[in-house]
Amino acid sequence: MSIHHEVRAGVAEVVVDNPPVNALNVAGWAELGRLVRTLGADPEVRVLILAARGRGFNAGVDIKELADDPDHSALIAVNEACFDAFAAVYECAVPVIAAVHGYCLGGGIGLVGNADIVIASEDATFGLPEVDRGALGAATHLARLVPGHKMRAMVYTGATASAAELHEYGSILRVVTAEALGGEARSLATEIAAKSPKIIRAAKRCLN
Repeated sequence: MSIHHEVRAGVAEVVVDNPPVNALNVAGWAELGRLVRTLGADPEVRVLILAARGRGFNAGVDIKELADDPDHSALIAVNEACFDAFAAVYECAVPVIAAVHGYCLGGGIGLVGNADIVIASEDATFGLPEVDRGALGAATHLARLVPGHKMRAMVYTGATASAAELHEYGSILRVVTAEALGGEARSLATEIAAKSPKIIRAAKRCLN
């Protein structure tokens, strides 16, 4: 598992790269939460981009880790780690831009639902397949992305919503090609980073 990050000109970029589907285990979710909090506390950081490499943005938790745990302690641990990672994004002292491509499922919805701004590629899809796996989770975060009745239908059926749909709802700022996604996110981050860091951090506190 690998979670990369770099800081350049006030912009921190955190990239999850965990083949094959960017699902994270307990340690991965905990690391992601710690990293987002640490970068947000760095006075040199003015905005943070959350992105991923590979086939999709995030496929949630590592189901194999949970299935291989005989006493189910990993189930409790991963819920706590996910809760902390989602909170870290929401509470991050600087704006968080989620740059989403491919699938965004389960825990990925928790990350995106707590981001300040979402930019997505045309192929991005969003959903909660938990009911098909005998589980529940992230519905409150999905409710930040789609209207309430749409959220309920998505939870009950496991259906996904496209980036174009979420753009119509206003929860995605821009939909771009997959090739343009990274550049679009960095361009917006650079625009925000050029503002007064003191005012931007105050604005984040006020909005929260």
